[in-house]
Amino acid sequence: MLGLPNLGPCALRMSRPLKRRDNWHMEPALLAQPLVAHRDAIAGLCRHFGVERLEVFGSAADGRFDPQRSDFDFIVHFAPAPPPCQGSLGRRFVGLAEALEALLARPVDLMTDKPMTNPYLRRTVNASRRLLYERPAAQAFA
Repeated sequence: MLGLPNLGPCALRMSRPLKRRDNWHMEPALLAQPLVAHRDAIAGLCRHFGVERLEVFGSAADGRFDPQRSDFDFIVHFAPAPPPCQGSLGRRFVGLAEALEALLARPVDLMTDKPMTNPYLRRTVNASRRLLYERPAAQAFA
């Protein structure tokens, strides 16, 4: 699957239809094209790694994305109880970052949703922050 790392016995299961609340329909021209092209695969990765919410910010969210130079900046919120095969939060964090890099073929900066103490960073992030995935409350992990 597009050069994704071997995920072992917890292989992605992406054949079932998605039921998600997101804002893909809002201003799709501003989102970087790889995010639009791989939105179902990104949702599958989120389910696989136990993500409750994934947001993008920066150039990939506001129309300034350069496919030759830009990276992808994401904010992730993990579910408190991990999927059975994923283990620690650290393993899930690194696994998601590596899988997103492989899928999008660009560097990925992944940060947690913990409060940002730097007011300049917070203002910059919030100016372009866009929801990509949110796990419905009743949805089980893949």
